[in-house]
Amino acid sequence: MATVDYFERKLDDKRRLTIPPELRDKFMSGAVVTRGFGQYLHLYPKDVWDRLVEPRLAGDILDERIADLNVRFRMGKIEQSPDGKQGRITIEQHLLDYAGISRDIVAVSVGGDGGYWRLVEPREAEKLL
Repeated sequence: MATVDYFERKLDDKRRLTIPPELRDKFMSGAVVTRGFGQYLHLYPKDVWDRLVEPRLAGDILDERIADLNVRFRMGKIEQSPDGKQGRITIEQHLLDYAGISRDIVAVSVGGDGGYWRLVEPREAEKLL
């Protein structure tokens, strides 16, 4: 199976993002979409979220850095399973607004095989180069 580190998609009229066929197995456990560290979104396979992100967010409740991370990643977080054979997930409008995404999305893999995808508006992706 080919490795997919980058893909571009257009959201449909219902704000659905189609996951490439090569990646759908990674999202069999579900998908988690959160705000990113900047003006972009993170797309995690649910098992990666549960295994790698949740334990990091479960730190000391009096640690302000951990509290800030919890606010960032949990505010507007959505979890869902991709629909049947088309592998689509719906991204809520408030998340799209946060990232400045209207219809076109650039997705870049971060963190290797056990990581996530950064979802960016194409003009913002160009600025990152």
